[in-house]
Amino acid sequence: MSFPTISAVIATIGSRPELLRTAVRSIMEQDYPGDIEVIVVFDHVEIDTLSDIQVPQNRTLKTIPNERPQGLAGGRNSGILAASGELIGFCDDDDYWYKNKISRQVQLWAEHPQAIAISSGITIRTAGEDVQRLAPQRATFTDFLQSRITEIHPSAMLYRKEDLNGGKIGLVDEQLPSAYGEDYDLLLRATQHADILSVQDPLILVLWDRPSFFAGKWQSMVDGLTYLLQKFPEFEQQPRGLARISGQVAFAYAALGNSQQARRWAKATLSRDITQLRAWAAYIVSTGLVKPQVLLDLVQKTGRGL
Repeated sequence: MSFPTISAVIATIGSRPELLRTAVRSIMEQDYPGDIEVIVVFDHVEIDTLSDIQVPQNRTLKTIPNERPQGLAGGRNSGILAASGELIGFCDDDDYWYKNKISRQVQLWAEHPQAIAISSGITIRTAGEDVQRLAPQRATFTDFLQSRITEIHPSAMLYRKEDLNGGKIGLVDEQLPSAYGEDYDLLLRATQHADILSVQDPLILVLWDRPSFFAGKWQSMVDGLTYLLQKFPEFEQQPRGLARISGQVAFAYAALGNSQQARRWAKATLSRDITQLRAWAAYIVSTGLVKPQVLLDLVQKTGRGL
């Protein structure tokens, strides 16, 4: 078995220095025998050289500025373009790779070279508890139209560099408003070419005991999701998948206090899927009797997103 070189890209705004160091060390300490470089991209903020981190043999550490548009998409693209590895993985600056992540994923890819990308299960730490969620063994384009599949987390993904840098998939979409859903867009574009396979064990730790970057950024959610609906007309062939997205838009409008738009989107959602809870939640929030954060807190405890 060969050991392709790996580049791990962490895009950060530098606001969580201790968690960032934990993330970097978790990559440095992989049991993978091949070369791994860690590229930390500082998004239009002062660069922290991370000089206090020990760099073992077969590992390198680069800290670079994001020279592309500000935001997660630009930061990740800066890392992709600077990467020298054959395979590229992303890691959020507050997540953690288990020691065997890369070795397990490379082994699975060697067994199934036709896969477009490799993921894994995840462990979510929320409300003081660890919740394990396994990704499906195989995920197709149709699967992602029907569901975001939150178990396939961006910090678990491994792509071929040649597919991201001018290849089949392309770079992260910098046109997405506020970069909302940039990881979902990447998964949709990837699975238009082949399926994503996942190791059937949790290989990363995701910390949910903190507010989401998008918490309260409801207009960004509206803009990002409607952009995705326009970009992928295939949603129209998947009523339940379309209802899932439109239900999120309905809820975001309700949280913005735009009751008219919330109810319009909720009505359209329920016409496609009467069981879509996001639409019913949008109706409830649009009355003003329940705050959106109350419902979000309930969902957060389950280890799932909105």
